Amino acid sequence: MEQENKFSVAVHYGDTLGYIEYDGDAKKVVVTLPDEEGQKKAEEYLATTHEIAVPNLTLMDFETKTIDPTADVRSFQIAMTRIWEETEVYVDWSRPVAFVKKYPTLDSLPKGGGEFTLEE
Repeated sequence: MEQENKFSVAVHYGDTLGYIEYDGDAKKVVVTLPDEEGQKKAEEYLATTHEIAVPNLTLMDFETKTIDPTADVRSFQIAMTRIWEETEVYVDWSRPVAFVKKYPTLDSLPKGGGEFTLEE
């Protein structure tokens, strides 16, 4: 089975929702965050390497590694686990990116207790 070479994750900066997409074939990260400061911080973080302590054999056994967020999907994912420490851009691991694309602001949510759907 071939591993997917793309990854996307929902994020927020303050009360602004967005998402970050990684394309492993192009080694490219695209930050979609409608807050200029948050977007700039995320882009700068993802454009540089970082020394990150990652679990080795167990969750009690960490090893510091140099992580290039654009090297591959796994490196991108590891970098995303620490992005908040330097940028205050927080990853919403459980929020579907499709939700953020469909409802990018609080004003775009269904009114009056309407049902949330991701289908068009």
